[in-house]
Amino acid sequence: MAQQITKLGRSFRYEEEVIPYLKPAKPSRYTPDFILDNGIIVETKGRFETADRQKQRLIKEQHPDLDIRFVFSNSKQKISKRSKTTYADWCEKYGFKYADKFIPKDWFEE
Repeated sequence: MAQQITKLGRSFRYEEEVIPYLKPAKPSRYTPDFILDNGIIVETKGRFETADRQKQRLIKEQHPDLDIRFVFSNSKQKISKRSKTTYADWCEKYGFKYADKFIPKDWFEE
């Protein structure tokens, strides 16, 4: 991702900002993968495990002003062997934008 952003001549910050959030009864911290120069937060995921999904829902609840998006290696991947739900389905259900493999160029222009 860093190479793609740099190649496009754009600036970004990588894992330098820490965003506090609360897990039920437990203060926690979230360090985004990438923050684009327009403020969009990009999380890159190969596997999108239950703990990751729970964390992102809590952060969205507690920080509705943040624009967190995902770039998956494969958004059609099922969230578990027993589920029909894909990573893309989960994002659509909870209101997260997502893409596969690369950050869409239009995300840089927003």
